[in-house]
Amino acid sequence: MSKSTQLPKASQLNEFSSLELAQALMEKLSISPNDWHRLKSNRNVRASEQVAAAVVFLLKDQPQEALLRLQQATGWLDRSISAPPCPSHGEQKK
Repeated sequence: MSKSTQLPKASQLNEFSSLELAQALMEKLSISPNDWHRLKSNRNVRASEQVAAAVVFLLKDQPQEALLRLQQATGWLDRSISAPPCPSHGEQKK
């Protein structure tokens, strides 16, 4: 592994709480507005962002919110849900 791709040592990660690490992962996996159109239907990306959000809610002791996110992730993976239309496109006809 090159230096740029090495994972931080466990001692470095211990400086952060589990919640902080989960929030960082959620932020990293969230689709940015600039990438929305390109990734909105990518099932793995969408499921990953929902699972990361579920972990955050679990760590915040909000199991019902976590369950909703896990159900969304399952829906992306089993193809029972699809991407909604772009919010900005639906607003233009008002």
